Amino acid sequence: MAKLFFNYSTMNAGKSTILLQAAHNYRERGMEVYLLTAEMDHREGAGLIGSRIGIHAQADTFSPGEDLAAKISGRLQQGKVACIFVDEAQFLESQQAWQLARVVDDLGIPVICYGLRVDFLGQLFPGSATLLALADEMREVRTICHCGRKATMVVRKDADGRVAVEGDQVQIGGNETYVSLCRRHWREAVGDPSLQAGG
Repeated sequence: MAKLFFNYSTMNAGKSTILLQAAHNYRERGMEVYLLTAEMDHREGAGLIGSRIGIHAQADTFSPGEDLAAKISGRLQQGKVACIFVDEAQFLESQQAWQLARVVDDLGIPVICYGLRVDFLGQLFPGSATLLALADEMREVRTICHCGRKATMVVRKDADGRVAVEGDQVQIGGNETYVSLCRRHWREAVGDPSLQAGG
């Protein structure tokens, strides 16, 4: 039975690496997969899913307002697909997450999404919030803070290395822009007043 999966984490946890390995496993067994990534993320190149350890794969892209159920149906006209993988799933619109759920339910194809859960202000991305509500299975991809605790939050730094406490939810960047932290060190970094009061 097909399911909708959401694998979430903070930055630099290896989500894209895991996605690429899982897609390779399908292909190694003679099964075709369909890879999707956010059109707005060009860090690895247009239509490319890449990992920090140097592996890459070509992917189709999705954009805001695009009907993903229709896009996937169009891809299926070219041949059978055993599984659909979505990278940068935090950039999905809520309605696009619903479209992926309908693909699972109506077409019987598993969809495995990988993305961030929260932004640099600790707020859920709309696509992630909907996936958390709809997913049949969720898995946390873990990474660690500099203190050794599990990192669940991320801070955004400006060009001078200062931590941002306001700004647009979406700003594409990697290690030079974002740092994954445990909740306590995130609170410290963003200036949570309760920490200064001994909280």
